[in-house]
Amino acid sequence: MQPLWYRTAVVYQVDIARFYDANGDGWGDLRGVTERLEYIRGIGANCIWLMPFYETPYRDGGYDVVDHLTIDPRFGDVADLALLLDKADDLGLRVIIDLVAQHTSIDHPWFRKAREHRDSPYRDYYVWADEPEPTDVRQVFPTVHDSVWTWDEVAGQYYRHTFYDHEPDLNVGHPEVLYHLERVMAFWLRMGVAGFRVDALPYMVERARAVDPSEDGLWLIEHMHEFVALRKPDAVLMGEVDVPVDGYAEYFGDGRRLSMLLDFWGTNHLWLALARNEAGPLAEGLRKRPAPPAHGQYATFLRNHDELDLERLTDAEQEETLAAFAPEEEMRIYDRGVRRCLASMLGDDERRIEMAFALLLSLPGSPVLLYGDEIALDDDLSRPERMAVRLPMDWESVQEQITRPDSLLTKVSELARARVGRRELGHGSCEPLDVGCPSVLCLLHRLDERKLLTVVNLAPEPVEFDVPDSDMRDLVDIVADQDYADRSDVHGRIQLGGHGYRWLQRKGEVFG
Repeated sequence: MQPLWYRTAVVYQVDIARFYDANGDGWGDLRGVTERLEYIRGIGANCIWLMPFYETPYRDGGYDVVDHLTIDPRFGDVADLALLLDKADDLGLRVIIDLVAQHTSIDHPWFRKAREHRDSPYRDYYVWADEPEPTDVRQVFPTVHDSVWTWDEVAGQYYRHTFYDHEPDLNVGHPEVLYHLERVMAFWLRMGVAGFRVDALPYMVERARAVDPSEDGLWLIEHMHEFVALRKPDAVLMGEVDVPVDGYAEYFGDGRRLSMLLDFWGTNHLWLALARNEAGPLAEGLRKRPAPPAHGQYATFLRNHDELDLERLTDAEQEETLAAFAPEEEMRIYDRGVRRCLASMLGDDERRIEMAFALLLSLPGSPVLLYGDEIALDDDLSRPERMAVRLPMDWESVQEQITRPDSLLTKVSELARARVGRRELGHGSCEPLDVGCPSVLCLLHRLDERKLLTVVNLAPEPVEFDVPDSDMRDLVDIVADQDYADRSDVHGRIQLGGHGYRWLQRKGEVFG
């Protein structure tokens, strides 16, 4: 058993419906994922995050669930998942799945029964009011709904929905709802998953706080952590936690709560840095991010399957980043973010995209790669809302790139494989160094006596600089965007091409 396997994980996020259609019915499926596991492993990933496959009307990409214990027939059945997990295990791939417990579909049997009458035992499974009540919970889709309350004619009350009006909020702190949540986690853990990506976690905590205000509602995460750990000690809870950075430590809870936390703060400042071609915003963001506990880890990412939400930036920084990457109104969404894919945001410039991956993979934390980004999959702005970035995987592009040594896919795979082999990046400390070049992010990673230097040039112009750490001499490249063998001396002078990157280590530590 490796209880800290997730600290050196490279996670590959898969939208099953759009990844690969094995039976030709127009839907991607679990069999399709199984048939492409060698591809995922070959990239360098050692963990897969499967987006929801539960029974669903599919109005919100499967996040509108009607049965958490049933696989939607469009995606396959339990036997298909068992085969996927078995093959993944053979390939050294762990599989985590989405846990969607903040809301259900309006078609869920619980909600249908809750509507029948006020004395229904299911009424308290959801959040109701005779009149729309003031609440600190904001509508997540402000340009779609102007309120979190919707009148239900059958129930004779308003129900609350933080997300779409077809996704009523679960009262997750209610004992019966919590019992059902435990059943769901126990079932999928017994099936063999390696943990859960917990959707919309701060909103779950809000409901827990309303039922029991102790520990500000964070008791819910501790309860989930203990429940999972008792059944599978090395399983993870990876939380979707888009909150101010000074709240991160509470969600980690010194290792008693989340094992992984999706770092929206870091992603926001990474994109601000890319907008300026300057490393400063990201370096400062890393300094302000609290160190994870010994049994915790950040999950870092460039993009995910939703909009690029920029709410962790100031208003001026948001507008600066939007102007750089979403200059037209149709590229923006929900008055806060970008609905474009990684490749189109970076102008389909493969060298700049490669640099962005090098930047991500050099950060302290465990990187999460969204399917398709590694082949520069483009968005489709004719599709509504976030569907613009939820597109079918382009396997013809994979076929074309996989045989080219200079392709984006080849370069990203080289970086990811190098990442898995460097424990300094997952287990060590990290210090941003000032090298006198505004465009260069220079990070010094330490693990015991070992050191690893990662340098990335965010600008298109080549640069040259000295490393301030006197110990970092006589360096060799572990991975680089090009051959720098004749352009680096033993005195710590480093050269980088435009949008270039290098990971360097002292000669005696490369294999140590």
